[in-house]
Amino acid sequence: MTSLMKKLVLATAVVAAPFMTAQTAAAEGEKYILVSHAPDSDSWWNTIKNGIALAGEQVGAEVEYRNPPTGDIADMARIIEQAAASQPDGIITTLADFDVLKGPISAAVDQGIDVIIMNTGTPDQAREIGALMYVGQPEYDAGFAAGQRAASEGVTNFLCVNHAIQQPTVGERCRGYADGLGIDLGSAMMDSGTDPSEIKNKVLAYLSANPDVDGILTLGPVSADPTIAALKENGMAGAIHFGTFDLGEEIVKGIKDGTINWGIDQQPFLQAYMPVVILANWDRYGVLPGNNINSGPGFVTKDGLTKVEEFAGEFR
Repeated sequence: MTSLMKKLVLATAVVAAPFMTAQTAAAEGEKYILVSHAPDSDSWWNTIKNGIALAGEQVGAEVEYRNPPTGDIADMARIIEQAAASQPDGIITTLADFDVLKGPISAAVDQGIDVIIMNTGTPDQAREIGALMYVGQPEYDAGFAAGQRAASEGVTNFLCVNHAIQQPTVGERCRGYADGLGIDLGSAMMDSGTDPSEIKNKVLAYLSANPDVDGILTLGPVSADPTIAALKENGMAGAIHFGTFDLGEEIVKGIKDGTINWGIDQQPFLQAYMPVVILANWDRYGVLPGNNINSGPGFVTKDGLTKVEEFAGEFR
């Protein structure tokens, strides 16, 4: 057993790493940069930061997290170009908009930099731009599974609250949900924006104008948290079916008190942790998993909250 594998086997007790603001020191010399599309305001990505920091520490590689402060995709493209120019051993990146990001990512691959796509994008897109693999949750498939489950639980008319309308892959969750329900998406996908007060008011207005809506889908804490507030304000909390993607402190509370029926966990910790481990093994020993890794979807309900509640927003 190699020293790296011994290190990974022994690291069974996950200890919270301090929030990584810049870099984690390297013991072996490799450097990996993770570039995300997330704005600074999106706390869901804290788990990603914890995942890459812990993986870097355990395998002895230098890791760095970079993102566009406002979530601007064009800015993200420039960050990828800058990351490639620094000549790291590998880049781990989201693929939130294929048309905008395929150029700089393909250019990095052409420079000889190993790339793993995580979180957003698809396995087919990852292959097309020359990435080693994809680690994440197939968004349409996850939405479809959510729609099928919601249909079995009585949903016939829904609102999908999309706080990231500018990222095409996120909208696939809404489209999959509609197809899983067996109904047309139509105008059910709301461009909510990211301002909590605005999201809450938009949800309240939509539900008031569409009293036949019996199901809500939110796409993460940014849209879920204000929607929870809206339902508590209009008295519909617990009375309308509510599913959400991703987890967070308020989402866990909502599942626990019955406001939310279930959350779809794509395990963001694994999306950051696994690429670092894979790249380190690839660089050191030339070994690589034979397939892409689906980190989700998994449904979290009230019955399975114990471990999730313990680590929500940190490692879950």
